[in-house]
Amino acid sequence: MFGSLKKKLNAIVKRFSKKAEEELEPVAEGDTEKMSYEKPAEEKAGKEIVKPKTEAQKPLVKKKIKLFGRITEKELKKSDIENVAKSLKLTLIESDVAYDVAENICDKLERDLVGKVVKRGSVEKIIKRSLKDSLLGILNQKPLEIEKIIESAKKEKRPATIVFVGFNGCGKTTSLAKMAYYLKRRGFKPLIAAADTFRAASIEQLETHGKNLGVDVIKQKYGSDSAAVIYDAREHARANGFDVVLADTAGRSHSNINLMDELRKVCRVNKPDIKILVLDALTGNDVVEQAKRFCDAVGVDGIILTKADVYEKGGSALSACHAIKKPIMFLGVGQEYEDLEKFDAEKIVNSLMGENE
Repeated sequence: MFGSLKKKLNAIVKRFSKKAEEELEPVAEGDTEKMSYEKPAEEKAGKEIVKPKTEAQKPLVKKKIKLFGRITEKELKKSDIENVAKSLKLTLIESDVAYDVAENICDKLERDLVGKVVKRGSVEKIIKRSLKDSLLGILNQKPLEIEKIIESAKKEKRPATIVFVGFNGCGKTTSLAKMAYYLKRRGFKPLIAAADTFRAASIEQLETHGKNLGVDVIKQKYGSDSAAVIYDAREHARANGFDVVLADTAGRSHSNINLMDELRKVCRVNKPDIKILVLDALTGNDVVEQAKRFCDAVGVDGIILTKADVYEKGGSALSACHAIKKPIMFLGVGQEYEDLEKFDAEKIVNSLMGENE
């Protein structure tokens, strides 16, 4: 993830740094000759001598004066930043970063650098620090501690409910199964609710995952009310000592009003503790519209970004976070159950800036 963006960003930073450093090179170096008056040897020795009557009679000698000038500091002007800002904005947009996000990053870079006095060797470091602060400001949303939320529900003697929502084919069902594995390894007892009663073979797919993981699955027949399936699963979990219900839902287009209304009903009836929006990283810039629509409909709490292992551009993560101001909780980084990686903004940004190398 972020592979191509990392290369482009570092190329821009190095190019601008090199240009700025060139302006800190020596501006003049060498010797020149200057005519100057030098005291005669007798005068230097303190002997009394007859001084010349006129200035013209004073002895003149050639004296070499070494001239050497070096600029060691430079104040960055807006004109210095404009080119790097343009290149940066284009690079970000090409990497699936939404236009307004790219503009915000470039504006901050300009605010940070214009008027800054830079020394030799410090330009690259200053630019990277500004970019790092911008990226962390976008990705470092308030964390969602899933384990703490489940523990809090346990104290209330009820199971926590986590509902997975998202577009068709974004990887909800697989992400749910990975989450079941993740929570089970941490000592929790999950129950799966097969509430996607629309997509063919969705229930069978979850049953297979449940069997592989040793996790029970609550289901009804196809066409059943999704809200009712989740409600039954919650009652079963409460009665049988399960810690958390992981509820699948049918994939739906964010532009389909009727399906979004159905999702609102699911959340209204079951009042989930966490609503996770699953986004396919390969979708590109459309993740912004998806994130906004789902968040407006049901109030998304966090994001799982799937296919992060094969997504080189990386911009959709920035765009999704900026669009709804919600944290990325996990990255899907493979096909196995253990391939659910907890998102670490600091680690991602350090890697992007080449600080983990």
